[in-house]
Amino acid sequence: QVQLVESGGGLVLAGGSLRLSCAASGSNFSISIMGWHRQAQGKQRELVATYTRGGSINYADSVKGRFTISRDNAKNTLNLQMNNLQPEDTAVYYCRASSATFPWAYWGQGTQVTVSS
Repeated sequence: QVQLVESGGGLVLAGGSLRLSCAASGSNFSISIMGWHRQAQGKQRELVATYTRGGSINYADSVKGRFTISRDNAKNTLNLQMNNLQPEDTAVYYCRASSATFPWAYWGQGTQVTVSS
C-alpha cells in the first residue's frame, strides 16, 4: 500500500509560480511511475506530467516549457515547479503513483491551485 500527501497549492497571480510536493510513504519500493494530474471544475481529470523510476519524463502539451517535474528518490518525494501560471491552470492537482501490481491505483487527496488574472 502507498500513501500520497500533496502540499504547496495556493492562490497566485497570473505569471506567478508555485511549487507542489508529494510525499510518498508505505510500500515505496513498489512504485514504478509517479505523476501529477489536475481537474478543473466541470472538466475531466487530465495528466500533467509523469516521472518513471528510470528517469523518463513526460509533459502535457499545455504545460511544456512552464512546468518542471522532479523526483527525489532518497526522500520519496515528487515535485512540480509551476512557472508562468495562467488562469487556465486553475484546478485541483493530484499526485498519483503506479506499481506493477496496482497500475495507477494510488492517489493523493489533492491540493487546490488558483490563478487569478
